[in-house]
Amino acid sequence: MIKKLSKSIREYKTTALLTPLYMIGEVAMEVLIPTLMALIIDNGVYNSDISYIVKLSILIVVAAILSMAFGIMGAKSGSKASCGFAKNLRHDLFHHIQDFSFKNIDSFSTSSLITRLTTDVQNVQQAFQMIIRICFRAPIMFIFAIIMVVHNGGTLVAVFAVAIPVLIIFCALFIKKVFPIFNRIFKHYDKLNRVVEENLTGIRTVKAYVREELEKEKFDASSSAIHDDFVKAQKMLVLINPVVQSVSYACILAICYLGARLISVGDMGTGELMSVFTYTMQILSSLIMIAMILVQLSMSKASAERIIEVLEAKPEMELNENGLKSVEDGSVVFEHTNFSYSGKDTPLVLHDINLEIKSGEMVGILGSTGSGKSSLISLIARLYDVTSGSVKVGGHDVRDYDIKALRDGVSVVLQKNTLFSGTVRSNLLWGNESASDEELTWALKSANADFVFTSKDGLDTVVEQGGNNFSGGQKQRLCIARALVKKPKVLIFDDSTSAVDTATDFAIRSALRRDVKNCTKIIIAQRVNSVMDADKIVILENGYIDDVGTHDELLSRNKTYQDLVKVQLGGKDNG
Repeated sequence: MIKKLSKSIREYKTTALLTPLYMIGEVAMEVLIPTLMALIIDNGVYNSDISYIVKLSILIVVAAILSMAFGIMGAKSGSKASCGFAKNLRHDLFHHIQDFSFKNIDSFSTSSLITRLTTDVQNVQQAFQMIIRICFRAPIMFIFAIIMVVHNGGTLVAVFAVAIPVLIIFCALFIKKVFPIFNRIFKHYDKLNRVVEENLTGIRTVKAYVREELEKEKFDASSSAIHDDFVKAQKMLVLINPVVQSVSYACILAICYLGARLISVGDMGTGELMSVFTYTMQILSSLIMIAMILVQLSMSKASAERIIEVLEAKPEMELNENGLKSVEDGSVVFEHTNFSYSGKDTPLVLHDINLEIKSGEMVGILGSTGSGKSSLISLIARLYDVTSGSVKVGGHDVRDYDIKALRDGVSVVLQKNTLFSGTVRSNLLWGNESASDEELTWALKSANADFVFTSKDGLDTVVEQGGNNFSGGQKQRLCIARALVKKPKVLIFDDSTSAVDTATDFAIRSALRRDVKNCTKIIIAQRVNSVMDADKIVILENGYIDDVGTHDELLSRNKTYQDLVKVQLGGKDNG
């Protein structure tokens, strides 16, 4: 785990390595000062040697200045290294997620990925800063102070032989109890983020159904779960100080008693005893810091494991980096295609699909909800990989293409219309960032999105987050225009005209036939009107192809299609 995370340090490696050196310098100066004070008392004061006192006082001032300088440089370099590490770690996580297939994303919830990119990275950042600063400062302070106690106090070091094991046992028991709580807390964070995400993205639905109180209850339940677990953890955390304080006072009392006896027999000076008191506080404070490090590390360990889980998740699709760089034509062929969202050992969504679509054809796909329509077209753009069999585009298996080349050649307008904050122009340029205004205008007109031209800002009309300043039908038409800007070989509409009226739907289809040449058009629709003029219509039922034919052919022989025409068109055979 450490090896995996350390890869994100990269250009901050030197800064991270310098920080412990600064900490060693700071600690060395801090530990030196009590010994210098002891020498002043035992040699300078008792002998009334003013020059000796002045010399050592100057050394103390120099040591204090150096300690402060090392501390400042350590704090600065530690902050720079930890912030840089967190920046790189977020970069690595986000870029790795971009390589995920839909199947990978399905295995992690969106809310969980957000938590891992934010809260978990922050916890690991804090732990990293503690490791390169306090994790070096505290143990080194402990070791140096113990050495100085041996030097100045001799046998008094035996006091710590009892105190330290007591603290170690307590810390071990504490970590064993508190780690599962922190692990559970982050799962609660995932749930809380999911509740917030669903509420904010679906706020219009919430208000339309007057479900604000229910959403408040869901939020309060998730928030309370985090609160309750944090309270449990904090109840354990508050035990640290009393235990450490008790051990500290016991050590001081023991040193007072034993030190007084040593002074009485002449084996120790007053200054040496005073230095031992200072070193005792340094030893115990370093143990407190170590205990706090263990707390932070136990919390960040859960975060680190969650981050590693994402970083080690291999994209389900094996991308062909040396694959074909262009799609020759818009032909699409399914050969004995089977597909399941969760792998071979789970029920299939598509069963033995055999279908040939010639380049330039307009093909309609009809079927009931859950029949596999969206799953079918997702395989063409390789949003998912087939479980078995193959899908060919332009005469080649989709797995033989460079993924960018394939998706530039296959443009999909998905069911969920997603626009991004910016302008109409910036959204359309997703299709082709080098497209001219003339090409953008052509795409908008072909998508029957003339409403853009009636706006005073035209292509620079502002698009709010999620496109919430446009109606559902307007968003669909903008998404269609964005797909057209790519000038693909295969254009897929996944029920993407459901929010427009039949007249607009007809106008879009007419424009596609007129303006979009040499392009295969595949239309998933719920309305027979949307596909009845297609070159062929595919009927899907429960993941199987029920029938393929023209409108007239299906009307003459297919019961499912006849029922759809009867329900939707009142028995008419054309519209």
